[in-house]
Amino acid sequence: MKSSNPQASLGLSLSVRKTRKATFLEQMDRVVPWSRLVDLIAPHYPAGRTGRPPFELETMLRTHFLQQWFNLSDPAMEEAFFDTPLYREFVGLADNVRLPDETTILRFRHRLEKHGLATQMLAEINTILLERGLMLKEGSAVDATLIAAPSSTKNKDKARDPEMHSSQKGNQWYFGMKAHIGVDADSGLVHTVRCTSGNEHDITQAHRLLHGHEKSVWADAGYQGVEKRPGADPAVTWYVAMRPGKRKALKQAGEMGELLDKAEKFKAGIRAKVEHPFRVIKRQFGYMKTRYRGLKKNAAQIATLFALSNLWMARHNLMGAQA
Repeated sequence: MKSSNPQASLGLSLSVRKTRKATFLEQMDRVVPWSRLVDLIAPHYPAGRTGRPPFELETMLRTHFLQQWFNLSDPAMEEAFFDTPLYREFVGLADNVRLPDETTILRFRHRLEKHGLATQMLAEINTILLERGLMLKEGSAVDATLIAAPSSTKNKDKARDPEMHSSQKGNQWYFGMKAHIGVDADSGLVHTVRCTSGNEHDITQAHRLLHGHEKSVWADAGYQGVEKRPGADPAVTWYVAMRPGKRKALKQAGEMGELLDKAEKFKAGIRAKVEHPFRVIKRQFGYMKTRYRGLKKNAAQIATLFALSNLWMARHNLMGAQA
């Protein structure tokens, strides 16, 4: 469907300065494994029907990814097609053809949710990253982040989302859910995603975030005691950060304290890799608040976001391999 020349496919001219958005889409056009993802979804996508023919599967997949990259709702995506020629070019639709409306966009998303395809897409992308040698299996880092949910009751049910709950961080309370991730300790690429309500403690999901081939796992102080919990693999060594108060006391512990503090800094350097995917989905893609009601729908979106964040973080290596 798309031209082999990404500049031509996006209608870009070398004589005109590219916008950051055009550059971003050009890069993602090159690194997303379109054909493999289309093959993954195809068994669950209608081949044809009476009446209006369905849009091409790749067109709808590109539309779905545009929503994630630019934080667009279904109605906002429909409107953006009229306002932004670059989006129409990216999905392969000319100016004078029928464009996907919000109902068509919603139905495609529901199809992905129904068949659990977001998680499968993450797995497929990670398979490609493993094939390219961009992910290793010797170590992981784990962490969780709070995702706020609308607390307003001005909706049809006159109630907040029953699957979201409040959680305290520091002296502040948050209402929403948590995204728990396991990442490759070397590259920071996400291999596992789990979503829970906001009041679920991070440590309860720790062992579910491992892919099973790790020799070492790195985590912050909130995971103290994780190696003693049910389901712990005795073959895995956990490197959990010292609690802040205990680490502060190292300054008065002399030479041994200095050595322990250096060890903590080393652990922090590896553990920091897990923050990179969170930064991408929140700052690069603008995902700061849940869009849907219920954990299942939001979990599907979060899995898609982390799959795309992996491609974004590995884009230079992937494009280099294509050169």
